[in-house]
Amino acid sequence: MAEIPEYLQKVVNGEIPPPPIERTLGYSLTEVSRGWAVIEMDVDERHTNPFGLVHGGLICDLADSACGAAAHSTLQGNQTCTTLEIKVSFLKPAPLGHLRAEARVIGNGQKVCFTECNVTDEKGNLIARATSTLMKAKADLRAGIRED
Repeated sequence: MAEIPEYLQKVVNGEIPPPPIERTLGYSLTEVSRGWAVIEMDVDERHTNPFGLVHGGLICDLADSACGAAAHSTLQGNQTCTTLEIKVSFLKPAPLGHLRAEARVIGNGQKVCFTECNVTDEKGNLIARATSTLMKAKADLRAGIRED
């Protein structure tokens, strides 16, 4: 079995800084293995919509980031991937407190990766379920993503 990309494990271990979006929104990649990733976050009033509920866009971003990390954990060498589409089904309002987005790869082709993600609250209640399709590409991270 191939190893996960080294940078993902370094982010989990705190050896390198997380991506800017993680710092901006305040979530963390806490676990990663091949084809699987967990992102966690403590949400408070700053993360609510006008009705006092956790904003759905934040929940979608947690799921998208977890799906992306799970997909990236399967890539080789100079590959990267980017989300082509994501579908999120919101099952109940998310309470303030701790959220966990757990994603796994369910299909992995040469150019496309399919993932699914469950977002749960601190009691383990399912808040949202997402599926995502990601496109693989070769990348020179200094120059940006290029298509094959």
